[in-house]
Amino acid sequence: MKYLFLVLVTVVLFSCNNGEKIPDVSNIKVQLSTQHFDQDLFRIDSNNFNNGLQQLIHKFPSFAPNFLYTILGADAKWTSDSTAAYVKAFVSSYRKVYDSSQALFNNFLPYENEIKKGLQFVKYYFPNYKLPANIITYIGPLDGFGDILSDDGLVIGLQLHLGKNFSLYNSELVQQTYPDYISRRFEPDYIAVNSIKNIMLDLYPEKLEEKSLVQQMVEKGKRLYLLSKFLPHEAENKLIGYTPEQLKDCYEHERNIWDLFVQNNLLQTIDDNVIKNYIGESPKTQELGDASPGNIGSFAGWQIVKKYMQKNEGLSLQKLMATDDDIIFQEAKYKP
Repeated sequence: MKYLFLVLVTVVLFSCNNGEKIPDVSNIKVQLSTQHFDQDLFRIDSNNFNNGLQQLIHKFPSFAPNFLYTILGADAKWTSDSTAAYVKAFVSSYRKVYDSSQALFNNFLPYENEIKKGLQFVKYYFPNYKLPANIITYIGPLDGFGDILSDDGLVIGLQLHLGKNFSLYNSELVQQTYPDYISRRFEPDYIAVNSIKNIMLDLYPEKLEEKSLVQQMVEKGKRLYLLSKFLPHEAENKLIGYTPEQLKDCYEHERNIWDLFVQNNLLQTIDDNVIKNYIGESPKTQELGDASPGNIGSFAGWQIVKKYMQKNEGLSLQKLMATDDDIIFQEAKYKP
């Protein structure tokens, strides 16, 4: 498996394309179909579970072993009877989760279509990239894997898309892995965002080691910019994982955010203990107050990349991604 991701927003406060012309991708053909592994699993006859599980493995010869041994954590050394008993117990304990997902996703086609739109833009910008042809939905442990890009295709963990108010998300088991500032994104409308983000990370895996804070900020900014091109109609806050209010506040206090890095001489630090305070998942940015989001360095890096691209109109995404981080930072002359 390659990548995982661990309130429907009806008012788009910020448009990802910032007024730029969105290319017409309607004629780009994308073959995509959805297989519901979750339905096949939870419909196995409990009186003949071992046989039903073997049939499921035969139907999903690649994904089923990944589900059993990676997602569920079964032991490959177990007998088929022991494995069946283990999976049967999971199915029994997760029946409520499955039933909730079926009520919410009784028609998965809208989500498939949103993913397909994103893949059309991926193909437009990266014509040689081999797109996944399949979506596989599944139900897994609430404290485990989420959305995955694997050799099987785009794998969607519906258990992490049941709406931020789903009661089990407040359990101690889930909160230890996915605290509130992450679980609030467990909405259906993050399915396409997570899926296309996994494609983006397959194209450009993150390599942040031995880079200064500003270099890591630009690297994060590059990928957010790329994601915005793949999902040009998506609200910006969902691309970075903020609430609409958090993103609005970031733009209103953009200068203060930048001053935090400049006045404290943070940009060139290579201290990971410092960098982690500004890059990656966290509930807030300590210096900016309790209402501020975490990952503020990625927000600033995104604005740097936007500024650079405004000065380099027509630069391809491939060339942007290949451009040295320091060159982008120096030439952008970002100063909100």
